[in-house]
Amino acid sequence: MTVVGLLCCGRRNATWLRVAVRVPAVFWREKASYTQGQSPEARIREYFYYIDHQGQLFLDDTKVKNFVTCFKDQQFLVFFFKHLKVNQTGRYQQHFPFISLCGRERNFLRCDDLPVVFTHLLSESGCEERLSYCGGGVKLTVPFQPQSLFMHPVSGRVYHPAPEHVGGVGLVRSALSIELSPHFQYSSGQDNTSQPTHFLWAGQQHTLSNELSRRFLLQ
Repeated sequence: MTVVGLLCCGRRNATWLRVAVRVPAVFWREKASYTQGQSPEARIREYFYYIDHQGQLFLDDTKVKNFVTCFKDQQFLVFFFKHLKVNQTGRYQQHFPFISLCGRERNFLRCDDLPVVFTHLLSESGCEERLSYCGGGVKLTVPFQPQSLFMHPVSGRVYHPAPEHVGGVGLVRSALSIELSPHFQYSSGQDNTSQPTHFLWAGQQHTLSNELSRRFLLQ
């Protein structure tokens, strides 16, 4: 069947983007079941999303998830992620730990890793460097803090501080992480399989604080 969803893409007077997607009538994820666009109570609609480790957003039940099927409308992405927060609604919290509200619409989100994925490093002459996330371009950014980069000792993935309302930490996508990797420095006698101690950036050596390690359950 075809479900037509009304997605709020918004400014103060929100405009609506009508997106037609072909989905199963009911979708099951372990013990959670849902129908895209379901109405659990009067005038309430619920939709379900997934973000991968590259920062691409999809309807959760999209069978083939790639660049072709992900959401690309920047206005929608900016609105979605600016309104994203921890799901404390009592609905789907275990399977969809984040939610983005738009009026009477509930947009639930689950993640491959984290809800914020940094995709680009923006740098302009005379301006501070900023990390852009989740397809928002210059409208979704945080200041770049080289000293706060954290390389997970098990997965090798790189993380950076993110807005607190979405957990305070975001994943650096693999392509950007590879670009940054030559700037990590290691203690004498250690190779790049060990934990880096410094980050050399713009001619300045930054001591890595590893402050984000407390947000992970490290053995």
